[in-house]
Amino acid sequence: MKSFVFGHSAQGLPILAHKFGGTGPRVLILGGVHGNEIEGTAAAHGLIEHFLISFPFQLDLTIIPAFNMDGVLNQNRLNGNGVDLNRNLPTNDWNEKAFNKKYPPGPFPNSESENKSLVQFLSHYKPKFVLSLHSWFPVLNVNGKCMEEANAISLMTGYRIDEQIGYPTPGCLGTYCGLERDMPTLTYEIERGSKIPDVLRLHIPAIIEALKATERKHSK
Repeated sequence: MKSFVFGHSAQGLPILAHKFGGTGPRVLILGGVHGNEIEGTAAAHGLIEHFLISFPFQLDLTIIPAFNMDGVLNQNRLNGNGVDLNRNLPTNDWNEKAFNKKYPPGPFPNSESENKSLVQFLSHYKPKFVLSLHSWFPVLNVNGKCMEEANAISLMTGYRIDEQIGYPTPGCLGTYCGLERDMPTLTYEIERGSKIPDVLRLHIPAIIEALKATERKHSK
């Protein structure tokens, strides 16, 4: 594993990334986009621990377990500037209006330091698959061509697969990567309130199966 500072939070905290492998398709896994969704952050950290023991893939994998460091430390959905990072990306549909007061999009698209680092990283890394770990109602939200990965997770978890989340999400990662830039993106909504041991027991093996699907897909 190689660790590096991916960027900095709105309050100046370092955002750490961890890289495994180095050959094969590039994959990005994000946890902690919303700091109060601890299930996703726990799953990302669990993956890192698992891969420290064994990384059996021909993949170039980067894991960012706590993308919204300010929010994670404050147990807050928003970053240190009070912005929802998953409504702030510079998508074609970005909107200054918060369709829900809980999801403020920021003063302008890509205004936040976290997203500036992410956009720069994506521009040169160009992952073949992006997995964003959240928690809400159990669902796998597919944006772009990642149905194989979604099916692999669904078979392990019983989670439903949906191409629509059910409410407006301008400025979100799925749109930015999966729909506008041919970087297939799966938003993995782990059941909110799951106990951490249950998150690790169920979802680490499911994510591993999804990575196997990515590896197979790009070895053809």
